[in-house]
Amino acid sequence: MKILAYTSPARGHLYPLVPTLDELAARGHSVAVRTLSPAVETMSSHGFDAAPIAARIEAIEHDDYHGRTPVSRLDRTMKTFGARALEEVADLRAAIAELEPDALLIDCMTWGAAAVAEAWDGPWAQWFPYPMPLPSRDVPPFGPGLKPAKGPLGRARDAILRRMITSSFTRATLPQVNAARRAAGVPRFRSAVELLTRPALLLYMTAEPFEYPRSDWPACVKMVGPGAWDPPSDPPAWLEEIRQPLVLVSTSSEFQDDGRLVRVTLDALADEDVFVVATLPSAAIPDLVPANARVERFLAHGPILQRAACAVTHGGAGVTQKALAAGVPVCVVPFGRDQMEIARRVEVAGAGTRLPANRLRAGRLRVAISEAMTMREGAQRVANGYAATGGAGAAADAVEELVATWPAASAALPG
Repeated sequence: MKILAYTSPARGHLYPLVPTLDELAARGHSVAVRTLSPAVETMSSHGFDAAPIAARIEAIEHDDYHGRTPVSRLDRTMKTFGARALEEVADLRAAIAELEPDALLIDCMTWGAAAVAEAWDGPWAQWFPYPMPLPSRDVPPFGPGLKPAKGPLGRARDAILRRMITSSFTRATLPQVNAARRAAGVPRFRSAVELLTRPALLLYMTAEPFEYPRSDWPACVKMVGPGAWDPPSDPPAWLEEIRQPLVLVSTSSEFQDDGRLVRVTLDALADEDVFVVATLPSAAIPDLVPANARVERFLAHGPILQRAACAVTHGGAGVTQKALAAGVPVCVVPFGRDQMEIARRVEVAGAGTRLPANRLRAGRLRVAISEAMTMREGAQRVANGYAATGGAGAAADAVEELVATWPAASAALPG
């Protein structure tokens, strides 16, 4: 079987799928990947038929950090994905014509590619590496990172806010999605929720107890753990020389103007008996770095997490879940996007602490990190939950079952 995976131009979208692709290849399937250009060489080294998505898609970058309110930031984010989606239609069609795959794996945020997959009419699935904005009677409305409700007043709060937030999400998303669907020749969606329930299989890259339990999951959703993966690399030589407890700090791989998280962490811990390792893939590296710290542009997190006492993150799902999968507690400072939800899930799971970005000060962060370092037991509970899903093996099983049962699986789709 030949499987084509199509991703948006972000490492945080590609990396969680790599263990599943490796597993499918190990079972004898042929794997092709169309992804961001800097990752093509690494994907080729896995034996995949790897090539970049269209350069015009990679050129459309996020600018949500310019938004002054949550609504304006959401609108900017959705417009970015919408602009990419219009370009994805021709790009994926060309890849299908070239490769003639037997099945497609589609990034959840490539709306144009998903529409093409639907029109293609063969077996296709999506993967979702972030908290899913799927309304549920059992969880708070998605976005602001609310605490799970308790009692009648809490449920009333959720019901009111759910309608408001779902309406806002639909207004920001649906016109962009339907423009891409029109270009691909498939029917328009009536609700943004259909984005998450259209595929016959959606591999959700998380698990309880990090994700909130709910009784109304759609049948298409299968939780398979975070797919924690880094490009292979040897541990840096200087790592063996560190004797203090190690704190990893990481910011977004797609520019979000979150570099001050590293600067404040360096300041907060400069006089503490810890060693700070910071990675800044898209932000400026500070001019002054304390003696108990090291700052790098890119660094594989795996070897660092094996030694880490805590990870300080911006709330990106990739690095946060990667730390928790290693049993490392997390201090999350969310800056936007879905990061408020990540931060709250960390707190509710007892796997770390949260500090809103507007409260980011050296003293407050020092206290939050110190508290997080005591929560390794909660982080290990999350790690155990991830492992219990079966991970990449379970994801590969689900893909094979989808293909084996197609088109019966397609006939069960809503609408």
